[in-house]
Amino acid sequence: MTIKDTPEEWEVRATQTPFVGNKTSVRTDDVVMPDGSVVRRDYQVHPGSVAVLALDDAGRALVIRQYRHPVRHKLWEIPAGLLDVPGENPLHAAQRELYEEAHVKAEDWRVLTDVYTTAGGCDEAVRIFLARNLSEADGERFEAEHEETDMELSRVPVDELVRGVLAGELHNNCLVVGVLSLVAAQQGDGLDALRPAEAPWPARPFES
Repeated sequence: MTIKDTPEEWEVRATQTPFVGNKTSVRTDDVVMPDGSVVRRDYQVHPGSVAVLALDDAGRALVIRQYRHPVRHKLWEIPAGLLDVPGENPLHAAQRELYEEAHVKAEDWRVLTDVYTTAGGCDEAVRIFLARNLSEADGERFEAEHEETDMELSRVPVDELVRGVLAGELHNNCLVVGVLSLVAAQQGDGLDALRPAEAPWPARPFES
């Protein structure tokens, strides 16, 4: 038996979009179940995101602390952002986010993992990259706004992040998945065996 997610699409009898926001919307679909019944499903429609686990030569991950209003917390996170342009190459988006949020560039990029963040209620797909061989970016720093004006930046040993995840002290989805995937890759075939930075991503197809 092969453990692998597979694409599948059940019949939708009707659909509507009762809410449209700045970046996301809410869709309501009437979906035909296997027994023939029709059930209404509401979910958030999301453009997709990228996140970057940037690892320096000392084995520390670059993390940011930012206020997240829906959960009323300041969370430690890895740099991340929306795929603002349909069909945008996720690598380019990740490089932009690392520059804007940390003023850092990286020479070595790999795909760490791909996830659906909340598949029961949102179609958001996130590609988490591993970035290595870090250095300070050229040019002026990106001008922050809104929640980002209060953002903190730090470099934390991966072991400390793992401890915080398992202790229930760190909760950001991309940080948790990224850090644990990094450790699994290090203990497995090694980081150089990870997928290339422009590996296909069926959840959000793109052109190189």
